[in-house]
Amino acid sequence: MSLFKKFVTVGGGTLGSRLMGFARETMMAAALGTGPMAEAFYAAFKLPNLFRRLFAEGAFNAAFVPLFAKEIEAGGIDGAKRFSEEVFGVLFTVLLALTVVMELSMPILMRTIIAPGFEGDKYDVTVRLAIIMFPYLACMSLTAMLSGMLNSLHHYLAAAIAPIFFNVAMIAALAYGLWIKADAVSIAYYLSYAVLVAGILQMLVLYIGVRFAGMSIAFRRPHMTPNVKRLLLLALPAAVTGGVTQINLIIGQAVASMKDGAIASLQYADRIYQLPLGVVGVAVGVVLLPELARALKSGHMVEAESLQNRSIEFVLFLTLPAAAGIFALSDDIIRLVYERGAFHPEATATVAAVLTLFGFGLPGFVLNKALTPGFFAREDTKTPMRFTMISVFVNSALSISLFPFFAERGIAAAESIAGWLSTIMLFVSLTRRGHLNIERALVSRAIRMVIASVIMAVAAHYMAVHFAGYLHSGSPALMQAAVLLPIVFASFALYLVIVFAIGGADIGMIRRNMKRRGKAAPAIPEDAA
Repeated sequence: MSLFKKFVTVGGGTLGSRLMGFARETMMAAALGTGPMAEAFYAAFKLPNLFRRLFAEGAFNAAFVPLFAKEIEAGGIDGAKRFSEEVFGVLFTVLLALTVVMELSMPILMRTIIAPGFEGDKYDVTVRLAIIMFPYLACMSLTAMLSGMLNSLHHYLAAAIAPIFFNVAMIAALAYGLWIKADAVSIAYYLSYAVLVAGILQMLVLYIGVRFAGMSIAFRRPHMTPNVKRLLLLALPAAVTGGVTQINLIIGQAVASMKDGAIASLQYADRIYQLPLGVVGVAVGVVLLPELARALKSGHMVEAESLQNRSIEFVLFLTLPAAAGIFALSDDIIRLVYERGAFHPEATATVAAVLTLFGFGLPGFVLNKALTPGFFAREDTKTPMRFTMISVFVNSALSISLFPFFAERGIAAAESIAGWLSTIMLFVSLTRRGHLNIERALVSRAIRMVIASVIMAVAAHYMAVHFAGYLHSGSPALMQAAVLLPIVFASFALYLVIVFAIGGADIGMIRRNMKRRGKAAPAIPEDAA
């Protein structure tokens, strides 16, 4: 399968999940707005979600995948299966112990780290919601391991569609709460139980996918084998690196808890920019790491260099116009997606401003996903960790400094600046080591992509101004959608016309991505299942 098709497979599944996420957040805004129960739920969910990003997605995409790929190359499927079972035994035991400790520590964690600004009933409800949701981490960590196995075996679909089940469970909980006209506190509890159910569903989907791919995992008594020790040495710094955005978000949330409504505003804006970040960034990160690891382990350095250049090209081609579109249409997007029920026009202005600042950081966040595999595939997780710590320090300092003057806008600006700083450090380090050689043609095309994106943003802005009579707060949602969606599609079509006309992209670029083929996945003997 071509690299482009793999990106499309993962990105398509992620797109489906993100679109359902929009439906979920729209219902959430209508049910809870930016009120205290919305903030309680988002604050409570932030802790298991942070650990999921740190120890599940970050650690396993960074550490498990290259080692699993190495086992396939060296020992075949039997060796990879043995390694997976060793990891599973240790991982399950650690997760069980961590869950017990975190559940008991939840009140103090919420008071000191997660939401120090919460008080009274709001604080009590947040603690109870977090206790309900924290086992979600264990489910998602095991899911990440199963996902890493499938991606290394070139089975991308199951891992790509699994997050859809999270949104199905959440939408069902919201629909039930709205149908019976439950109060805000009850809806928050329904959502918390839905998170736990969603984690179990995703884990089952991935386990079925692994069985379908021809492998099975048996539980082994926890034992620190050399392979497991190597995994832990790689996973610890990778956990920090892979969760840089979430670390910055948790810092921002702790600061934002000092102002009513700030946490919810950041969350609603985050959901919008997570669409391009997820579709493009996750697709590139998930596909590139196993592909790059395979190429390097096989000594195919030219192929590895081409993989990195093609990934950066793909990222810029899609995220630059996405960021430009956010700049031009943030108010109209937020109004269409959220402004109804408990979500008022004043909240629209605030969330739109936050989204615009997140849009500035979008290309940097996604490029980060394309650059970190260049370290992880070489089993270097310490260098990105150091850059991450610098980024976290800068984000913390800026968030604390800017919040008194700009509130949640200051936090969004701090996160975007810190994200770009991390990306720049990754790029410079890879280049200096000779691990990344950017093609001159890619630089030239990138400049032209920027020009096409700026022109697109100007055109989108003027179209929105021209049709402002149909996009204001009093307009029906269907009317707003009937006007805004054509503006979005017309703007992107204009970008494509311009970028091809001025040489920012060409048929050759598309053909290179379509035709580039990776090694086939190893054949799995029948008795391996």
